[in-house]
Amino acid sequence: MTANSANTSTSVFRLSPLIRITLLSLYLALTVPLPFLSQVTAAPISPTFLWVGISIGFVALYAVLTQRVIVDDQGIQVNYPAWVPRFFGQSWFLAWTEIKALKPRTTGQGGIVYYFLSQGGKAYLLPMRVAGFARFVNIVQAKTGIDTTDVRPLAQPWMYLILLGFTLLLLLVDAWTISTALTIV
Repeated sequence: MTANSANTSTSVFRLSPLIRITLLSLYLALTVPLPFLSQVTAAPISPTFLWVGISIGFVALYAVLTQRVIVDDQGIQVNYPAWVPRFFGQSWFLAWTEIKALKPRTTGQGGIVYYFLSQGGKAYLLPMRVAGFARFVNIVQAKTGIDTTDVRPLAQPWMYLILLGFTLLLLLVDAWTISTALTIV
């Protein structure tokens, strides 16, 4: 937390590194073998074309994962770094005084997400995958007076650890697949 002046403090919350590493690793595990397999099977799609597509996809995924949440004395802001094109994600700002309530909604998979409801009736998704989530919701509670004691992250860290473990196993299979493909060529 950095102080901008005597009365203003700003906190920046980024996507959890565990989530970012897991999702980027899973993307690589699912895509990197494709150019090698394309070459070995003489597929009609060029390995070079696949490498270009994989690279563009990786940059796009990384861009989406750079979302950050900024809270200060004025309100909450969700945005992306300047290098990320606007179509990758919607940025928004909501003043603390505009927040009327925090409403839970059930997802299709049975989880619960929360939305800020503004005085104007608009809904803003509460960012739930940030590092320091407990500190983040404590700030929200302090600034709005809304009880956040029951607000929990959508996915617990152990879920991403399991996914990361399976992704690492998949990367081992990928290494074997790629080495086999290279011996055939």
